[in-house]
Amino acid sequence: MELIDTHAHLDDERFSADLPAVLERAHAAGLSRVITIATTATSSLACVKLAESYSLLKATIGIQPNHVAQEPPDAWDQVLALAERSEVVGIGETGLDRYWDHTPFAMQEDFFARHLELSRKLNRAVVIHCREAEADVLRMLRADFDRSGPVRGVMHSFTGDSATMQACVEMGLHISFAGMLTYKNAQALREVAAQTPLERLLVETDSPYLAPVPVRGKRNEPANVRYTAECLAQACGVSTEVIAEHTTRNARHLFG
Repeated sequence: MELIDTHAHLDDERFSADLPAVLERAHAAGLSRVITIATTATSSLACVKLAESYSLLKATIGIQPNHVAQEPPDAWDQVLALAERSEVVGIGETGLDRYWDHTPFAMQEDFFARHLELSRKLNRAVVIHCREAEADVLRMLRADFDRSGPVRGVMHSFTGDSATMQACVEMGLHISFAGMLTYKNAQALREVAAQTPLERLLVETDSPYLAPVPVRGKRNEPANVRYTAECLAQACGVSTEVIAEHTTRNARHLFG
């Protein structure tokens, strides 16, 4: 059974001591690809170097909204300098966040717009972070969609409601579920997952965060994406093999 973890932060220091073993476990668990996701300009370069070093990996480049205000003045130029690297399959993570107050919201919107524009320019998937900002994210996505057509991208670690999911799907986006789907109090999220079209589903770990049941509370790693896939299959009323087949095909199509 083949799986793809579409969102992991493998440049995180919690993987510095044992990344080769982490990737060996991922391969043994059936993963054919892991996308290591950037959060800053420095992280973007680190992710590209990891993808250059390990054949299991591909990378994104970008600046996560909560980090924008702390970045150096040339951070965006550093990201752009990596844009043509063959290891890069996506732009982000980007998006909007009203839970934390690390970056002024207007600055978050500016950088989200930059990422959306770069995604279209390079024809690369945009990886979208959204925390307590669904209406704002939909507003900006709708403006981009109305101006330029379907958005090639993914709502990562989705926790929104059915209406948000449907609006995103209508604009061309994929919906990715992480370990939170497996949590006891996430029945509403499982119901949203069950309503999501199979051809738009993705799975991820968001490693080292959001470890799924039965390893909740531990450092998360890509091999654990199988638990989310199993939970997603149960929610959708299909076999895990069906979910693996669809999410892997969807990931390959989205990220090329």
